[in-house]
Amino acid sequence: MKEIRDSIPFQSSELSYIRYGTGAEIMICFHGFGQSATYFQSFAEALSDRYSVIAVDLFFHGKSYWNRGDEVLKKAEWREMMLALLEKEGIDSRFGLCGFSLGGKFALACLEAFPDRISSIRLLAPDGVKTSFWYSLATYPGWFRNYFKQIVVKPDSFFNLVAIMKGTRLVDKGVAKFAKYQMQTYRKRHQVYYAWVVFSDFNFEMKKISRLINERNIPLEMYLGKYDKIITTKNMNRLLGRLDDYKLAILEVGHNHLINDVAQYIAKKQD
Repeated sequence: MKEIRDSIPFQSSELSYIRYGTGAEIMICFHGFGQSATYFQSFAEALSDRYSVIAVDLFFHGKSYWNRGDEVLKKAEWREMMLALLEKEGIDSRFGLCGFSLGGKFALACLEAFPDRISSIRLLAPDGVKTSFWYSLATYPGWFRNYFKQIVVKPDSFFNLVAIMKGTRLVDKGVAKFAKYQMQTYRKRHQVYYAWVVFSDFNFEMKKISRLINERNIPLEMYLGKYDKIITTKNMNRLLGRLDDYKLAILEVGHNHLINDVAQYIAKKQD
C-alpha cells in the first residue's frame, strides 16, 4: 500500500500525518492515547478499495510536536490546522472522519469545525461523548491540577489512591488496571499529563453534536468492545440516544486493540 508521511507546521509546533492508499474518497483518522498514526495501517488496508486514509499523529504522540508546554490547544486553532492539512493534500470535497478512544475527541472537533464537509463518521470506543472522572480531575483548575503534575515525578500517591478505590470498589478493577498501566513510567505519566491538560478544550455537548449529524444526515458507525471497561455502551447512549439513525457493532473484544479488531471485522464483511 502506498504510504506518504508529511506534516503541517503551526506556529512553533508541528502536526505529522501519514497518507495511506490511493482510494477516491478521503477519511481522516485519529488514534488513541499512547498510539500513533501507524496504528491505522491495517484499517487503511481494509478500506483501500474505497478510501485514501490520512492518519494524524496527535500532539505528544508519534512524530507530532507541541512547543507550548501545558498551554491549552483551542478548538479554533485545531480548525486552522485541519484547514492547512486539507489545503496541503488538495482536499476540496467532503471527507470522512474516524476516531478511536482519545481520537474520538478530535473527530468530533472536526465535525464541529466542518459540519457541511463531513461525508461519514466512524467512532471506535470514542472519548468525548462522556467526560470521564479521571479526565475531569486531571484538567480541573487549581490544586488537583498541581497535584497531578507532581504525580508525574512522584507517582506513589496516585498508585495508592487507585489501590484504595479498587479495594472499596469505587472503580472497576479493569479501569484501575488501565489507569495503572497508563501511569507506569515517567514518560507515560508525562504524556498523560500534557495530553489531558493541553486537550482540555475538547469537550462537547451531545445535543449539538447530534443536531449536526441529524440535520445533515451524516452516516455514523460506532464500534465498541463488549469487554471494554473504559468506554461502555451505556455511556455512548448520550449520543446514540439522540441520533435519528446509526449503525452499532459490539465486538467480542476489549479496548486497546480495537482499531485492528474493527479492521478485521470490516475485511470479513467485504469478503
